[in-house]
Amino acid sequence: METLKEFLKQKATNLRIHSVISTSEAGSGHPTTCLSAADLVSALFFHAMRYDTTDAQNPNNDRFILSKGHAAPLLYAAYAEAGIIPTEKLRTLRQIDSILEGHPTPRFEWTEVATGSLGQGLSLGLGMALNSKYLDDADYRVYVLLGDGETAEGGVWEAAALASHYKLNNLIGIVDVNAIGQSQRTMYAFDIDTYCQRFEAFGWQTIGIDGHDFDEILPALDRAKVSDEKPTMIVAKTFKGKGISFLENADNWHGKALAQGEELDKALAELGPLHSGVPVRIETPNPINGSADRSAVTECEPPDYPADEEVATRSGYGAGLAKLGTANPNVVALDGDTKNSTYAEQFMALHPNRYFEMFIAEQNLVGAGIGLAKRGKIPFVSTFAAFLSRAYDQIRMSAISQANIKYAGSHCGVSIGEDGPSQMGLEDIAMFRAIPGAAVLYPSDAVAAERLVAEAAAHEGIVYLRTSRPKTAILYDVDESFRIGGCKVIRESREDKVTIVAAGVALHEALEAHDILAKEAIAVRIIDLYSVKPVDKDALQKAASETNNTLITVEDHYPEGGLGDAVLDAVATEGICVHKLAVTGVPRSGKPEELLEHHGISANAIVQQVKRVV
Repeated sequence: METLKEFLKQKATNLRIHSVISTSEAGSGHPTTCLSAADLVSALFFHAMRYDTTDAQNPNNDRFILSKGHAAPLLYAAYAEAGIIPTEKLRTLRQIDSILEGHPTPRFEWTEVATGSLGQGLSLGLGMALNSKYLDDADYRVYVLLGDGETAEGGVWEAAALASHYKLNNLIGIVDVNAIGQSQRTMYAFDIDTYCQRFEAFGWQTIGIDGHDFDEILPALDRAKVSDEKPTMIVAKTFKGKGISFLENADNWHGKALAQGEELDKALAELGPLHSGVPVRIETPNPINGSADRSAVTECEPPDYPADEEVATRSGYGAGLAKLGTANPNVVALDGDTKNSTYAEQFMALHPNRYFEMFIAEQNLVGAGIGLAKRGKIPFVSTFAAFLSRAYDQIRMSAISQANIKYAGSHCGVSIGEDGPSQMGLEDIAMFRAIPGAAVLYPSDAVAAERLVAEAAAHEGIVYLRTSRPKTAILYDVDESFRIGGCKVIRESREDKVTIVAAGVALHEALEAHDILAKEAIAVRIIDLYSVKPVDKDALQKAASETNNTLITVEDHYPEGGLGDAVLDAVATEGICVHKLAVTGVPRSGKPEELLEHHGISANAIVQQVKRVV
């Protein structure tokens, strides 16, 4: 009877053969990085990990994240060897109608999160590990395979710090130290001691091994499983191109497939025979331990504000989120040490077990949120709108991961005042409008903010909620509803000469302008465009048709890609003239009213624009 090590060695050989053949068939890909990690992946998939091969969604499956996503052929080969996909399907790698893409995406159901933008896998794994340890009372482990080159990414170390802080002993990372990057040797080459010291400094248990020696790989994995309070990083020295003499540890082979014919035949001859039909030995997961029913959702408690009160929309967000947490046990909140400004602290006060402080590390904030979303939670991720730009790569990857995640950016625009331009979110609408399928919501009072929090949670997919710092008047009755994709006409008459479209602080300036113009017998219509994406095209076109085919947009945002462009995109083919008022140039510190005036989005500026148009 063959030994475990012999079995795993043969599986590793099979993985190498599949990886070489599939990339050669595709004519592109990264076979050499697959070859370096084949022994590690063999040990993981056919010894260490517990998963139900018949159910990708089993909630207690061990999770595997291929952070070095360019090794996707190796991942697919492992699932083929586990009997999950037919081996023949591997030959469809990178074809347009194949689920086996060049880098992993959830089009393949066993891929929970998209990877390929390097440095993100550890954050994704951290979110999943948080869910297992603190929310679902599960015992699944999360394994993350990183490349050595991607450890230069700051996001890796953001995740490393948080994993240690939360004592995530169920998070096991493996760094494949093959010493070769895309264009040159990596920063530390084969110095695995330095890698170990760096992770140890962040509070991890580290184990340095020969990544091709099962006598070292298997004990390292066993040791990682029994860590009490620390996450574990296994640092494995490997050779890129392992198993093929002319590729092994050779430069200039990154991202190059072997040519079919003599080159491929020579490589396969060196790898040896493929042994198919060998039964796999995969331990199935335990039933989930958690007994609480987390599926029940009830109606949120309605807003409750006196009509004459002024309340910031960020405060409405906090109140709405706290109420949502009571109504829906799957809602969790994450914040980047701004919870007393975003008002996520209101959620934390009521639901401390479902609040995770991510500190000042926005890339990890978003990455962990994605990981939680992929484990069935509804994460609300909040910080200043300006700081979400630091995590834009993670945000765009959340769309590729098909994550049900909600973002909240506070302190938008010049209306934050004296803190100055570094704190002003002025690009955020454009950022999120560019994310495929994302909804972009911009409430103008606290009632709308509360209602839109609940709408965001009910909406499947990415939602961005933009909130403001200044206190503003309550505009709506507490029983008003706000559907995603709608708008509100809040001032209108038959004599309206033009329609002003705004949201947030700018809407209140538009309302003031309305009153000034009314004294001069100039009637204007006002639309609250609280849903910037999707936008209510029909309502905009109807209003324009009744107001001389003229719209004026006003926004506390740069002109490129913001609310004005959303309106313009909706009506551009209808012969409607759109005049945009927006923040131009780099702002400065000052009082909010001074900055609104200086940048031409105040009530006075709106009045002047209306007079020019009319």
